[in-house]
Amino acid sequence: MWQQLIQQLQHGNIKALARAISLVENGVEGYEELLVQLPNTSTAIIGITGAPGAGKSTLVDALAGEYVQAGKKAGIICVDPSSPFSMGAVLGDRVRMSSWYSHPQVYIRSLATRGSLGGLTPAIIEITDVIKAAGFDIIIIETVGVGQSEVEIAGLADATVVVMVPEGGDEVQTMKAGLMEIADIFVVNKADRPGADILVKNLHLMLAPAFKNKAHAIPIVKTAALQKQGVPELFEKIETYIACLQSSSKKYNLLAERAYQLIQQKRMRNVNKTMLLDAIQKQYNTSFNLYRFVEEWGQQK
Repeated sequence: MWQQLIQQLQHGNIKALARAISLVENGVEGYEELLVQLPNTSTAIIGITGAPGAGKSTLVDALAGEYVQAGKKAGIICVDPSSPFSMGAVLGDRVRMSSWYSHPQVYIRSLATRGSLGGLTPAIIEITDVIKAAGFDIIIIETVGVGQSEVEIAGLADATVVVMVPEGGDEVQTMKAGLMEIADIFVVNKADRPGADILVKNLHLMLAPAFKNKAHAIPIVKTAALQKQGVPELFEKIETYIACLQSSSKKYNLLAERAYQLIQQKRMRNVNKTMLLDAIQKQYNTSFNLYRFVEEWGQQK
């Protein structure tokens, strides 16, 4: 069963890809067997993250055009907020990518956060590997608009692009503790607005001490994604970074991070707060010790 599905994926069958993603996202029984049979690929992952309203969707749409023009196939994962009623993805941002819905070189899939606070979705690692098996040259992941501490994309993406805008106030200070530290490339989007040059200058000043004795500084690219300005330059910076990545140790660090996340998920699969609440209510007395309870619970599982 799974071998046939994988063969369909490798032949670029979009219906098979959509089905496989749904099986993994919903944790259908036996989906792990599909995952262990997936072929290893070198498809790079680009993470696009930043604050809400920074123009991430428009930037992803413009980047897709660059990859299509280069003759490459791009898989796009758009992580949306979850509906409070159905827990499905709220698809408002996909309006900005309507030109790619039926394009043979582009595949777009929206996923819900399902309560995840890191800007991604719980099964994102597995889903990206399924898309890799379908023969895409690049995978672009657009996170939900995130803040300082929600930086999960850095543990998944080969290249993390942090998008900022001029009118957001003192972004350098506000975001320094989180997003500022995970960027492989900075983008100042909506650069046709006042304050863009000042933001670029501030970014250079902030980054200068860290890269004083290093050969390569973090690139800062100005774009106006709606007008497609600066996007070709961003495309070149991403391609250059990914090419250098092949000879660095970062790819091994990323694999280790993904392995850690997957092992953590697997070990916590049979643990939820409702079960813990029931167990505590049954066991609680005046001599109850939280750490003894946790140790005993871990041994049981």
